[in-house]
Amino acid sequence: MSTRIAFLKGHGTENDFVIIPDPENVIDLPPAAVAALCDRRAGIGGDGLLHVVRSAAHPEARAMAAEAEWFMDYRNGDGSVAEMCGNGVRVFAHYLQRAGHVAEGDITVATRGGVKTVHIAKEGDITVGMGKALLPEGDVTVSVGDRSWPARNVNMGNPHAVAFVEDLDHAGDLYTAPPFSPASAYPDGVNVEFVVDRGLRHVALRVHERGSGETRSCGTGACAVAVATARRDGADPAVTGTPATYTVDVPGGRLVITERPDGEIEMTGPAVIVAEGEIDAGWLETATP
Repeated sequence: MSTRIAFLKGHGTENDFVIIPDPENVIDLPPAAVAALCDRRAGIGGDGLLHVVRSAAHPEARAMAAEAEWFMDYRNGDGSVAEMCGNGVRVFAHYLQRAGHVAEGDITVATRGGVKTVHIAKEGDITVGMGKALLPEGDVTVSVGDRSWPARNVNMGNPHAVAFVEDLDHAGDLYTAPPFSPASAYPDGVNVEFVVDRGLRHVALRVHERGSGETRSCGTGACAVAVATARRDGADPAVTGTPATYTVDVPGGRLVITERPDGEIEMTGPAVIVAEGEIDAGWLETATP
């Protein structure tokens, strides 16, 4: 390993990430190293890590290399691997543009949740094609303290439980994962969104992200919330033939989610790079037990 490792820090609606450019996939990033980098006191700090790798150089992405040159090897803040991160894709695309790897316009990004289409506007926000939502059958319940709510099971390439509540404070501190049942609904854990109405096709959420705790934003979670809210409202674009657009406020900002009649979902929001520098590889080795 080199004695210095380049990094950047970025966020999308305050869902923040450590970015490690590694086109040829030569940097070893075991879970403990990722957790050390994402530590907010002893490391750089982040909800997760974006490992920037060429698809052809990564065994999990080689099959997608013909469709997408770049693979977002995303890790949660605890070092665990995740299928997708909607805010992360926007920050990932913004980094690729900043580094000169892509230009504004339409690009593709490989993820463990499949190849995602991204539109980088000349000025302003970035739009990500998030794919289609799956709505598994079966009743799900989530709990906080002595309160429980029915939740909608929505899969956006990663699992979500969406619960509508009267007050976002009812979600508690969200430091630990809210209990859910039945356990068989989410064998690998789940992202849990608590949602309140703000107006016509306008909601707000708080989220516990699997492997990260409460975060300031969750892109796939905002998409899951928009789909769940649309179904609650009796709006299914596949039936009506009309796109359904929801404004979703997250603690770190605002996202706009549109579900089209063909089921494809688009998410639009900001992406920011706030810093760049170098990691001391020696520190990383000592920080990794």
